[in-house]
Amino acid sequence: MRNRREFITGLAGASLGAGAFLKAAAQTRREVRVGGKRVKVIDIHAHANFPEVADVIKDGPLARFARGRPLGQDRIQELDKRGIDMQVVEVNTFWWYQADRNLATKIVETHDNGLAKWVAAHPDRFVAFTSPALQFPDLAVEQLDHAVRQLKMRGVAIGGHVNGEPLSHPKYDPFWTKVQELGVLVFMHPNNAENIAKPGSLDGSGDLGNVIGNPLETTVFLSHLIFDGTLDRFPNLKICAAHAGGYLPSYLGRTEVTCDVRQNAKCANKKRPHEYLSDQILADSMIFSAEGVRHLVAEMGASQVVYGTDMPFDWPDTVDAILQAQIPDAQKEAVLSGNLVKLLRLT
Repeated sequence: MRNRREFITGLAGASLGAGAFLKAAAQTRREVRVGGKRVKVIDIHAHANFPEVADVIKDGPLARFARGRPLGQDRIQELDKRGIDMQVVEVNTFWWYQADRNLATKIVETHDNGLAKWVAAHPDRFVAFTSPALQFPDLAVEQLDHAVRQLKMRGVAIGGHVNGEPLSHPKYDPFWTKVQELGVLVFMHPNNAENIAKPGSLDGSGDLGNVIGNPLETTVFLSHLIFDGTLDRFPNLKICAAHAGGYLPSYLGRTEVTCDVRQNAKCANKKRPHEYLSDQILADSMIFSAEGVRHLVAEMGASQVVYGTDMPFDWPDTVDAILQAQIPDAQKEAVLSGNLVKLLRLT
């Protein structure tokens, strides 16, 4: 039988072991520092799937889209590993743009309810964006209003086109009007340039539909909003384009001179293209190099670049690229979280 001294010693050892365990657990959450100061990290670009949608689309032509990895504890563990304090989640690929009005209503409702439930369970780590049925602009207006006012979502995610039609078309103006009225951020995510590339043209090695098609679709989307005058009609829009804004920030010079040298350009924009990139258009940091981040900031301004991951997809993380970029510490902090704190109205 253990004596009193052995018992107390044992308790102390157990207590020390528990303390060491808790300390080790706490250390698994990375702390990102800029200039020695702990800074928050907010991710604008992350995806979610909800198994419940399978029951909504079963036995129909869209049933094949009932797939993907649902949100779970592994997502939180990944945030901790990378040092991400908060993440914006949304459902993308926008396959429900093909649905009829009744089915589209049910799909978006299912997605929004799933997002709202997840955020309510983890309010300190996640916020959500709704993804309305833009093929019916009046319905999209209702869905967006409900998501923001009732479900407290912080923004809206959209595709680069609606069944091949650019979102600069006047029929989508009611949607843009509602976005501007609510003052929420728009996150645009492409889907392999299916509206641009010929079938099969991006097949073969290199996953070109994603690697080339996605930034191409984004570039065309942003260019339509600029040259067709959409951003002038809605001057308070804030649109964040995935994958570093496509090719537009990296090839801005050609876009900048278009209206000067191309007589057939039919430009409706009232400002120079670079002015929209320094005000209404933002880009995420998914350029995967410190020099790429520096160049984005140089072309757009530090206020227009935000951190993104494309989680749960397996792309390199860009926290270290931001930290290593040749930009001032204040700009690094703005890109990592400061800009999104303001845009998403976070406390």
